[in-house]
Amino acid sequence: MGLSGRGPVGFDLDMTLINSRPAILASFAAVGRETGTAIDLGAVDRRLGIKLDDELGYWFPPDRIDAAAVVYRRHYLELAGPMTTVLPGAQEALAAVRAAGQRVIIITAKHPVSARPSLQAAGLSADELFTLVHGPEKAAVLRRVAATAYVGDTPPDMAAAVGAGVRAVGVATGSFTGEDLAAAGAEVVLTSLAAFPDWYRSA
Repeated sequence: MGLSGRGPVGFDLDMTLINSRPAILASFAAVGRETGTAIDLGAVDRRLGIKLDDELGYWFPPDRIDAAAVVYRRHYLELAGPMTTVLPGAQEALAAVRAAGQRVIIITAKHPVSARPSLQAAGLSADELFTLVHGPEKAAVLRRVAATAYVGDTPPDMAAAVGAGVRAVGVATGSFTGEDLAAAGAEVVLTSLAAFPDWYRSA
């Protein structure tokens, strides 16, 4: 029996299941305009996947982060619908897990008010959704739900899987290369989730 018979599978959200990059960068650009703050969108792009407050900490002093987050979320909620798309193979990947009788667990650094409309815009759903978790916090969730694998697009995602003792599956659809993901502990690196169902059934 392959991995498909063993337990739930965790998935990251941004740039793993959905292409949220346009909405994220447009929202940061709007924050910069409204607050008169110079925000380097290239730098934001290179860190995609971290918590919003942590990213805002690169651009605002601590006492201005909460207000900047309010501005960001206002714009993101307006842009998530028209600017979010599902990544190739995402629907099929989730379907493969469910066809094996297992649960899809989405574990993301996104705030719940942003995660849910993003999923809705992409036509995806989670059997269980964990938000506001990143890095080692994801490892704790993976252990709690007894996951068998975690699929993500960043080195911290791979480190979380390794830390939780589950299969680390990298997908090179975000800001990091397959080499980056492998160096962080990915057992396998897929060019897109289109390859996930075959890997899942045979792993």
